[in-house]
Amino acid sequence: MAVYKKGIQETFYISHGSPTISIDDSLPAHPFLKSLCQKILSEKPKGILVILGHCETSEPSVNAISGPIETIYDFYGFPDKMYRLKYLAPGLPELAYRVKQLLFNFGFEMVHVDKERGLDHGA
Repeated sequence: MAVYKKGIQETFYISHGSPTISIDDSLPAHPFLKSLCQKILSEKPKGILVILGHCETSEPSVNAISGPIETIYDFYGFPDKMYRLKYLAPGLPELAYRVKQLLFNFGFEMVHVDKERGLDHGA
C-alpha cells in the first residue's frame, strides 16, 4: 500500500461548468483550466481525488480501477469533438481504499467499491 503524507497537500473545488469548456477556446475558463496544474503544482500528483454527485447510489461509492479508466459520455447533442475527448486516468486503487476507510471512520456503514464504472466526462 502506498504511503501518504499526513494532511491535505492541495485542495481545489472546480466545477466543469459548460460541457464544452474542454473544447471551446473562447470560454475564459478554458485556458485557465488547461494551464492550472503547471501554474500551481511543483510536481505531477500521484493521485487526484474526484468527488461527483452524478452517480445515484444508495451508499457512497469509490472507483478502484487500476489501469486506464474509460470516459463516460452521458450527454447528448454536443459537437462530435466532445465524444472523442479522452482522459485515460491511470487509476489509483490504493487511494480509493484509503477514502473508503476514511468514510468508515466518519460513520458511513457501507461504502461500495466499483471496479468497472468509467470516469465522468466532467472530471
